[in-house]
Amino acid sequence: MRPLPIFALLFLVIPFIEIWLLIQVGSAIGALSTLLLLILAGVLGMFLLRQQGFATLTRVQRSMNEGQLPAHAMLEGVVLLVGGLLFMIPGFFTDVLGLLCVLPPTRHLLLKLWLKRAVVSVHGFQTHASPRQSSRDIDGEVVERRDDGSFLP
Repeated sequence: MRPLPIFALLFLVIPFIEIWLLIQVGSAIGALSTLLLLILAGVLGMFLLRQQGFATLTRVQRSMNEGQLPAHAMLEGVVLLVGGLLFMIPGFFTDVLGLLCVLPPTRHLLLKLWLKRAVVSVHGFQTHASPRQSSRDIDGEVVERRDDGSFLP
């Protein structure tokens, strides 16, 4: 599926989920308590993001000092960035999604699932991973990228 319809769907569905959850929680514990819970969740999320971000940065620096490419740690940084963006959106649903991106066990699981379906691109060549492969092997087709951004088979 193309990314544009997915993002359009997310921009329509997520606000309705957030509003519904805010109404449900607000009617159960009150408006002020709901507001304080949202603030607490945001502060806790940003604290976890900061802590995990520094740990990931340390892993990137250690890998680079050892002369290795810190690809996995950099991908973790991308997931942490997404988690941080989700924490900035007020609401419980996006806070839970942000928490899934920030906590190490779920972050590693998300990366593992993402990399199984990854498209690897190196210097204008692209390889599409098959879902039935092991995590170490990438079976794919190399295509050449034209100057206009399209690909030749």
